[in-house]
Amino acid sequence: MTFERERIRSFIAIELPREIKYELAQLGSNLMDARHPFVKWVDFENVHLTLKFLGNVPGNLITEITEAMKEAVYGISPFRLEVSGLGAFPKMAQPRVIWVGISGETGKLLDLQQRVDSKLVPLGFARENQSFVPHLTLARVRDNASLGDRKDLGRLLTSTKFESRCHITVNSINLMKSQLRPEGPVYSRLFTVSLQGG
Repeated sequence: MTFERERIRSFIAIELPREIKYELAQLGSNLMDARHPFVKWVDFENVHLTLKFLGNVPGNLITEITEAMKEAVYGISPFRLEVSGLGAFPKMAQPRVIWVGISGETGKLLDLQQRVDSKLVPLGFARENQSFVPHLTLARVRDNASLGDRKDLGRLLTSTKFESRCHITVNSINLMKSQLRPEGPVYSRLFTVSLQGG
């Protein structure tokens, strides 16, 4: 696969089992409400756990990025995450982004994310300036939503309980390509790097 002449919109992520995507789609269908046309739901096939957004990357950097990913995962064994709880950024009373939370072996997840972040610095990628909050984005609230609309939505989110019956076994990280289209982004996997411990 060669990308030398391309600029590739890309990110590094942990992909989710199909069973969890199905549960999130069910949750989304329960929350979708005609009173909330200002909420833009993600395509649940696209839901993933982002470790690092890279932006538009020169194709000739792809090989170096994958090498940095291999260095980042060295010595990290596969680990397990749980998916539960609804939340919103910046807060439930004024939601802009709706998400579900991640629990389980989050210390290992944070270590992995920080390693990925630091290994990419020599390639010209800036360190994240905000603390990593692991979550799965379900929807975004459009800017034209009124304060009352947001409060109503926040009450719905607060009263909704969610806990997945499945879990995520993290045994690899993926370099993903994002193609922006009018109907929504299309993601494809460029490379997979396995966690093997050491």
